[in-house]
Amino acid sequence: MVTVRSVPWWGLVSSAVAPVLLACGWAVAAGLQPGSFDAVSQTISALAADGAADRWVMTGALLGVGACYVLTGLALRPAAPAGRLILIAGGIACILVAANPEPTEGGGSLAHGVWATSCFIALTVWPAASWRRGSGVPWGLRPAVSVSAAAVMVCLLVWFETELITGSGQAGLAERILAEAQAGWPLIVVLTAAAGRTTGLTGR
Repeated sequence: MVTVRSVPWWGLVSSAVAPVLLACGWAVAAGLQPGSFDAVSQTISALAADGAADRWVMTGALLGVGACYVLTGLALRPAAPAGRLILIAGGIACILVAANPEPTEGGGSLAHGVWATSCFIALTVWPAASWRRGSGVPWGLRPAVSVSAAAVMVCLLVWFETELITGSGQAGLAERILAEAQAGWPLIVVLTAAAGRTTGLTGR
């Protein structure tokens, strides 16, 4: 038997702030760009790139979102340790994405690409590593639900990567849908864990 404690209040706050901060960050940053910014075709990274107008807005949002992931991973005590560690790793990678912007003139940045890829992968797979067994497991941490959430995000990640490779003009849209799904899922898990707190789950 293992004891599972409820999620502390600051974990609920961090999980709720992440998706809102992310969406507000890219909306405000896009509005500050000179001329027209095409959110359907242009990625989030372009808003924080070296030389982008008011790049501090998107950079600050990414730093904040990464910190939220770390806090949520620390707070999500009902989840399996492996899932929590992967979520924390994803948050750290998000912070490092902000610290390693891509150049505006193109050509990409190896460090930016490595950390962005690490972030997307970690935030995609952590649900599959977070599930628990037991009669009182919160809905968001049940095996079928956790694996299904990861599968959906894998599909979204494949779509985004396909857009980047093929240049079909919807990379920005695919990235934003993927990023919001990844930011929103921890909140769902935290809400179901907080609503269905339990002390006596069977760990198997």
